[in-house]
Amino acid sequence: MPFCDIIRSMRSRNLFLLPFLSCLFFGAANANWEYQGYYVGDGAYEDDGSRFIVSVRGGASFGMGSIKNEIGELTPLYYMSPDGSTIMSELGYYQCTDRGQCEDYIAAGYVNLGSLPATQDYESFGFAAGASLGWTLPYTPQWRLELGWDHIAESEYNASPFIEGETPLFGGSVSNATAVISSGAVQSKVETDIISVMAFYDFYDGLQKPMRTAIPYVGFGVGYADIKTTLQLSDPYGDLSGIYELLPYGVKEQDDSVIQFYRSELSSGNIAGLLALGVSYGLTENMFFDIGARVAYIPRIRWALSNEDASQHRDWFSAENAIYANIMLSLRFEF
Repeated sequence: MPFCDIIRSMRSRNLFLLPFLSCLFFGAANANWEYQGYYVGDGAYEDDGSRFIVSVRGGASFGMGSIKNEIGELTPLYYMSPDGSTIMSELGYYQCTDRGQCEDYIAAGYVNLGSLPATQDYESFGFAAGASLGWTLPYTPQWRLELGWDHIAESEYNASPFIEGETPLFGGSVSNATAVISSGAVQSKVETDIISVMAFYDFYDGLQKPMRTAIPYVGFGVGYADIKTTLQLSDPYGDLSGIYELLPYGVKEQDDSVIQFYRSELSSGNIAGLLALGVSYGLTENMFFDIGARVAYIPRIRWALSNEDASQHRDWFSAENAIYANIMLSLRFEF
């Protein structure tokens, strides 16, 4: 089974974890943290302190990243009024002349849309949940290793216009001309699952983990991020509808109409780096309440156009150096 299918399968089965956790809550085995820790020689203890760990968590997530234009080399033609006060796309010019207007406009030149910056970066609030299995290390129970799954729920990135800026025109009738160009509008979403391996260090002294006491901790690790993005591109300025390379990604009723782009989906993966910081509190010998922050760094999240059967993709933009900051409440069981 492909790794991504395994991850999606985990999402559908997470509800079955609830009865199991209920049993842990009401009838968990004695963790026996209050062991005496007698030294019996040869580096061994009567109880080595190792424990099996199960934890579940949930909370809020804030995502952010720098949006990078990934359009590439696309060069629509623009027309300008004689006094230079108005500039419009080629599609807008033909529609205007069909109404008996704009006949005196001239072909001012082409613009490379790939050189224009995005109008805003990615910033969005959402929800997060996760679960982990792990083990405290023998003889050093302050250290614990955990295999975790975190789900960052669907959040949005919307921008209209998508790109905008002053840029030179080339190949037209106006030499050394520049214009402020706006292009495209996007409605998009992103959903992320992260499978990670993390190491945690709980700050307390001795072999006994104290009860009814706040225990600070730090954690770090690496993981794999399975990312699903959706993109709905529209063309309110008409400059995209005349570009031949974009015709496979939408439909046009006629030559002078605006292209209706398909709703596009893209599944991709990337590495993730994780840091954690928080405080746990021992409610019983084997149950701990936890409040903390988890930060996940993902180098790149991609959005792309796709054709009707999703057999062809074209990158449109990405969130570079994306960060998810999650504030989580959790229950951890050690037995």
